[in-house]
Amino acid sequence: MLYWLDLFGVFVFALSGALAADRRGMDLFGFIVIAFLPAVGGGTVRDIVIGTPVFWVEDAIYVWIIIAAAILTFLAAPMIHRAGRALVWADAIGLSVFSAAGAAKAYAVTANATVAIAMGVVTAVFGGIVRDVVCNEIPLVLRQDIYATAAFAGSVCLILLLWMDLPLSYSLWGAVVVCFGVRASALIWGWRLPRRGNLEDG
Repeated sequence: MLYWLDLFGVFVFALSGALAADRRGMDLFGFIVIAFLPAVGGGTVRDIVIGTPVFWVEDAIYVWIIIAAAILTFLAAPMIHRAGRALVWADAIGLSVFSAAGAAKAYAVTANATVAIAMGVVTAVFGGIVRDVVCNEIPLVLRQDIYATAAFAGSVCLILLLWMDLPLSYSLWGAVVVCFGVRASALIWGWRLPRRGNLEDG
C-alpha cells in the first residue's frame, strides 16, 4: 500500500513541477524536466548521501509516471490549475509519504536517528526547493507556510515509534498520519511559522 502511495506522491509532485513550467511558458521538454525535480529530487539526494542505488534508476515506473504527469499537464494545464485546492491536499499526502519513507530508508541503512530525520525532510522538500529556484520563485519552505515542519514532525514520529519497537509498517503509517495532520492543520486553520517582523510587532 505504501508503495502505491509513493507512486501517487511522485505523480502529484510531478504535476506541481509541470504546473510551475506552465506558469513560466516552457515547452514540452521544459515540462518534463521541471516535473522531474520535485518528484525525484529529494529522494535522489537521499540515496546518494546514504550510499544506496537511486530508487528511480532501479524502478523505471517512476520515470514513466513523471513523463505521463508532464504530458498530461501540458495538454490540460487549465483544467489542472482549476483543481488547485484538490492538488494541495494531494500534495499533503505526497509530502507525508515521502517524509516517512525517506526517514525509514535512511534509518535502515545508517541506523542513525539524526541522519534519518534529516533525510526524511530532504526527501520530502528538497526537490520542491530546486523546482522553485529553477523557476525563479521563492521556495515554499522558505516562506511562513508550515511545510518542512510537517515533514520534520513525521520523520521524528517514525524514529520514536521505531524506538518503541513498533513494527515498521505501523511506524510508517504513524509517521504519515502525523505529517499529514500537521500539514492539514496548517491548511485548515492557517497555521504559520513566525517571522522576525511578526515578533517585533508583538
